[in-house]
Amino acid sequence: MLNIITFGGMQNSYGKLYLIPNFLANDNSSNFLPELVREQVHHIKNFIVETEKDGRALIKKLNIATPQNELQIFLWNEHSNKNETQFLLKMLEHKNDAGIITDAGLPCIADPGSDLVAIAHQKNIDVIPLPGASSIFMALMASGMNGQGFSFNGYLPINRQERIKKIKDLERDVVAKNQAQIFMEAPYRNNHLLEDVLLNCNSNTRLCIASNISAANQFIKTKTVKEWRLEKVDLHKIPTIFILG
Repeated sequence: MLNIITFGGMQNSYGKLYLIPNFLANDNSSNFLPELVREQVHHIKNFIVETEKDGRALIKKLNIATPQNELQIFLWNEHSNKNETQFLLKMLEHKNDAGIITDAGLPCIADPGSDLVAIAHQKNIDVIPLPGASSIFMALMASGMNGQGFSFNGYLPINRQERIKKIKDLERDVVAKNQAQIFMEAPYRNNHLLEDVLLNCNSNTRLCIASNISAANQFIKTKTVKEWRLEKVDLHKIPTIFILG
């Protein structure tokens, strides 16, 4: 039998799951988040956060109606057991809504949360993405690279030999697939990643380094690998997006 889907979600006993964007930098103004976001989440009492400190900092700026000491806060990050997702359904019972908050930018994009969203879809729970900034796309916008053909590759391997192989594969894909190749690293390993890129890529390959996006000390430059080899760049512990093109 053919299932007829009516837009607007199926009726069930669960509330909605909101995906709430966060600020990209500590010095972003309160205007960085659209007022629509505050209006949409004003009523929420249950939150899933990557870290409690950053989650509560955003909740404070969102002007949530419920006092913080009465909110339900659950941690969900890279250390969480991905098999223990049943708490989500408990939060959303009896039409209660919940929100996912990442430490920076958009939830579920190079950040935890997609496991929970997948569960929501399995249970026909409405998932509501809210508008906000993404450092990944802001870097691509400002890079001068191919914005119609690109691939986001997330975090590269920690093992150096595997990382070097991946970098060479990405450089080949720039030409073979006509794609800008976007990737990132944990900020404290940025300098190691940059070193491997400069040592293993062709001199005429373009590299965009986009750091502290949206902050007062934002740095976004695209140069050839040959030109970057002549520069002294320290990216240690600085949030950075890299793009080969």
